[in-house]
Amino acid sequence: MYPSIQFFILGLMEIAARKLFFTKTLLGWYGQNNRPLPWKGEKNPYYIWLSEIILQQTRVAQGWSYFEKFRSNYPTIFDLAKAPEDEVMKLWQGLGYYSRARNLHYTAQYIVNHYEGQFPDTYDTILSLKGIGPYTAAAIASFGFNLPYAVVDGNVYRVLSRFFGIRSPIDSTTGKKEFSRLAEELLEKNNPGKYNQAIMDFGAVQCTPANPNCDNCPMKIQCTAFQEGQVTGLPVKSKKIKRKSRYFNFLVCRRSGTLLLHKRTKQDIWKNLYAFPVIESANLIDQDHLVLNEEFQKLINNRSFQIKNISKPFQQLLTHQKIIAVFWEIELNSDLMLNEPAFYEVNQKNINNFALPKIIDWYLKDKSLYLKLF
Repeated sequence: MYPSIQFFILGLMEIAARKLFFTKTLLGWYGQNNRPLPWKGEKNPYYIWLSEIILQQTRVAQGWSYFEKFRSNYPTIFDLAKAPEDEVMKLWQGLGYYSRARNLHYTAQYIVNHYEGQFPDTYDTILSLKGIGPYTAAAIASFGFNLPYAVVDGNVYRVLSRFFGIRSPIDSTTGKKEFSRLAEELLEKNNPGKYNQAIMDFGAVQCTPANPNCDNCPMKIQCTAFQEGQVTGLPVKSKKIKRKSRYFNFLVCRRSGTLLLHKRTKQDIWKNLYAFPVIESANLIDQDHLVLNEEFQKLINNRSFQIKNISKPFQQLLTHQKIIAVFWEIELNSDLMLNEPAFYEVNQKNINNFALPKIIDWYLKDKSLYLKLF
């Protein structure tokens, strides 16, 4: 046998041995570190789907209570499908990324109408549902139906990149394909659900983004990042998120204990949530600029008004945007209602019955600390 071929075969054997070590060690770790979560071991695909959608872009500690609320309010997919959208959005309030809630509601109705309420049991069909991507489809397929599909999320990227020393950017097309292939090769085909849960837990508890517990890690003897002192440098991202700043002037219009709310129906942030009428500006503006604004004039429509108070600026960071909001508290001397279907007169005592953006919720809570609204 030629030396080059011999070295090639030995290299393949070494790689195979490392992969075997990884999977066996991971499952061994999981057997001793199984953290209790309400959706673990769940075989009902509806609850698995519910938990996975809630946990997208959400920490387990925050998502836990929302999962319990949704399971309690909508114990079956039929219950979720027939619920009013406003009710679903209100229950979701505070989780952010509200398109998840809209897609959840739509897909529940789709499954009821097209599959008689039976959750699809093949990976490709699950993947075709609105709001479900490859990761969520793999999770539902493996946990609910024991199908051999590997999950690849942030935890998985981190664990695999560190252990195998992969420097391909996880946000690149090439990197995503490389990690997906490796994840499928490592998957325990006879028990994919257990393996998927193990690697996600390992990333969440042991191989954390910051301050991973390397000293007590059973992987460290073969972990490339640990051996080379590169733990904090992996995984690699090629793109940095750029946030644009947007300035919102919320008009808190009030008359005799009644407030004006607007349902946001356009393709923008907070779609289908309720908010005070808003005027967007290029930067923070003063009272003179607000009053002269064309949108303000249209809303007020020659009514007599008084600006009672101007709030401090509130800030909310979204994935690609930073919202800076100022709340202008305006007392009107005549009726509020506009002849537009998306505007609603609401008793201020009932405002918390509506699904509101987090930044408005912060404003309302801030007001309640020192005085009633107005």
